[in-house]
Amino acid sequence: MIESGVADIVPRAALLHKLREDRPLRIKLGVDPTAPDLHLGHAVALRKLRQFQDLGHTVVLIIGDGTAMIGDPSGRNTTRPPLTREQIDANAQTYIDQAFRILDPEKTELRHNADWLTKLDFAGILKLASYFTFARIMERQDFRDRISSDSDSFSMHEMLYPMMQAYDSIMIDADVEMGGVDQLLNLLAGRELAKKMDKPQQVCLTLPLLEGTDGVQKMSKSYGNYIGLTDEPADMFGKVMSIPDELMVTYFRLATSLPVDEVDAIECGLSDESLHAGQVKRRLGREIVSLYYDDEAARDAEAAFDKQFKSQEIPDDVEELSVDLTPNDEGLIYIGALMSEIGLVSSAGEARRLIDGGGVKIDGVALKPKEYNLAPERLAGKVLQVGKRRFARIMRQ
Repeated sequence: MIESGVADIVPRAALLHKLREDRPLRIKLGVDPTAPDLHLGHAVALRKLRQFQDLGHTVVLIIGDGTAMIGDPSGRNTTRPPLTREQIDANAQTYIDQAFRILDPEKTELRHNADWLTKLDFAGILKLASYFTFARIMERQDFRDRISSDSDSFSMHEMLYPMMQAYDSIMIDADVEMGGVDQLLNLLAGRELAKKMDKPQQVCLTLPLLEGTDGVQKMSKSYGNYIGLTDEPADMFGKVMSIPDELMVTYFRLATSLPVDEVDAIECGLSDESLHAGQVKRRLGREIVSLYYDDEAARDAEAAFDKQFKSQEIPDDVEELSVDLTPNDEGLIYIGALMSEIGLVSSAGEARRLIDGGGVKIDGVALKPKEYNLAPERLAGKVLQVGKRRFARIMRQ
């Protein structure tokens, strides 16, 4: 169960040794509340934590309200913009509420690393920094790339992030720390710090990054390929149905609570074609919706999908949005800006690309390529559809 869906365990022998001690292990996951909403990619680690809880181990969820002041620089090419204390606190509460849709609150030790990081004086920071060498920090390719870049800045405070994350492990006596594969060097910093402080070393357990619905990029709101934990059931089911078939087994392993042997059987059935891919994907959609809602919501979501996509009908519960339909001097409205303003697309440029590809409809009729400017009458009271799942009824203010 522990190894299923895991990318690596470093070192594996140390984890086996800890398990043989016949005591509850302390399993750490640190999360920086740099954004308010979680998606299935975030839930991969949370689901693995829940498996540890079900096996009787102690989960320590660290809310990085201290490290969020820097933000994890792993894999980034720019410095994160600073967050206010109010933003951090609001994001943290949202994260906690969503995380406990997966974790058992009664078996979770919730900690905030600002409790110890903000109490370090300058002498304490210097002492902690003395345990890390510049050469070790610069083993990170992403750090080297940014330092050598002429266009991107790399601030000194970002180099302290691995040290701060490692110190979290010391403060909560972590036996195991979990993170994505892009977190391995941060996790190893915890092992190095423990060794130099003559404390028991944690085991590093890394998890693969879940690809988004496009099957290419990792799941991210910025890529528009995410399935949010708070998405409505019908939207969640529809997004699952849009993933490439080759990702289904990965989603079963990383995003559902099905037993390992059952997922193995699904993988074999898809491989030998004894299972129909369409039916398997429907089951995946129901499993995921049921996890965050219930079985009834999953059945209703599937029925809504059939109504919308099989019959090509517009849903009954389309959200009505009050919009300023004041035209420009030519009597027209630039629909790209409107779609961006109401949140159907991330930018006017995305809207133009979708229009050119036939992906934008008004009352079920696709706009023609380059049809970017419309008379207000074309929009008022009409249902604007983007792709297969995004709808809004445009009402005049």
